[in-house]
Amino acid sequence: MNLATDTQGCGLTTEGFRRDLLRGLSVQRKHLPSKYLYDEEGARLFEQICTLEEYYPTRTEVGILQRNAPEIASLLGPRCNLVELGSGGSIKTQLLLDHLEHAASYVPVDVAQAQLLESSAGLALVYSNIEVLPVCADFTKHFFLPVLPPDSHRTTVFFPGSTIGNFEPHEAELLLRHIAGLCGRGTRFLIGVDLKKDPDVLHRAYNDSDGVTAEFNRNILARANRELGADFSITLFQHHAFYNQQEGRIEMHLLSECPQTVRVGDAKFSFAQREAIRTEYSFKYTLSEFRCLAQRAGFDVARCWTDSKQWFSVQYLVPREDIEGSLVKASNSVDENPRSLFG
Repeated sequence: MNLATDTQGCGLTTEGFRRDLLRGLSVQRKHLPSKYLYDEEGARLFEQICTLEEYYPTRTEVGILQRNAPEIASLLGPRCNLVELGSGGSIKTQLLLDHLEHAASYVPVDVAQAQLLESSAGLALVYSNIEVLPVCADFTKHFFLPVLPPDSHRTTVFFPGSTIGNFEPHEAELLLRHIAGLCGRGTRFLIGVDLKKDPDVLHRAYNDSDGVTAEFNRNILARANRELGADFSITLFQHHAFYNQQEGRIEMHLLSECPQTVRVGDAKFSFAQREAIRTEYSFKYTLSEFRCLAQRAGFDVARCWTDSKQWFSVQYLVPREDIEGSLVKASNSVDENPRSLFG
């Protein structure tokens, strides 16, 4: 087993959580960063959500990866470094690792330390020829990649699950630039992007009949009670998720069921009846909308795979200068097809 671990402070600190919670509850439209949904309990609940019938993204993305893994592996190339953001249990990653040609390293980055270490240890046993280098960090902040194998080639960032949708479009653009800067020149992205569809399908996905998503949402308040000594009455907050068609996003909120006051240390926060705490956005895109976002961040979509219903997409992003360079090179050669990069 070849496993090295870098915790880098494990990404989310108690003081950071306290600061963000106090700030988010002090404004008129209360909100909490969605990254705090994913403590150990939140990660467990989200894994359960992914198995629900109503929650289409996981099984749809897995199907896309299964059908197209050989082609994806050929694009990533031999001796590649695969960096995964928000790796969770790394289930989808195995579909890629099984097809990659002598992959050099796998670097999962996640804030849920227990799950990160458990899944990384399991992968290191199965893929003993690959350097498994887990990093416990908040990928929205600056973090350091571990030293990659000296004989490795290109780095591709794997960002599945439509986590990119949790960021507002301008934030998503900045995130792509940020990660590319950390990973170095020539970095590519293999990214899951949820697509716009029937609002009823979206509503069911975020309001499952078993109430798991509601429990997942309320867990952020339970976490504040556990870690910060807050006194949220969990049962007095109602899960509320809906599709905002004008903005093209799912909004997930917690609604206060009655007038109440919550304490976090010495701070007090008053809630009116039905007053909301927004806990997550999940933006949905058309293919053309996401292509424009990628281009603003300095990338082109070199490949795009979807399911038969076009509910979800997996997109391969290449730096625009690489695309342009490839096309210039191809136009000067009788042996190369200038459209080959796009299939």
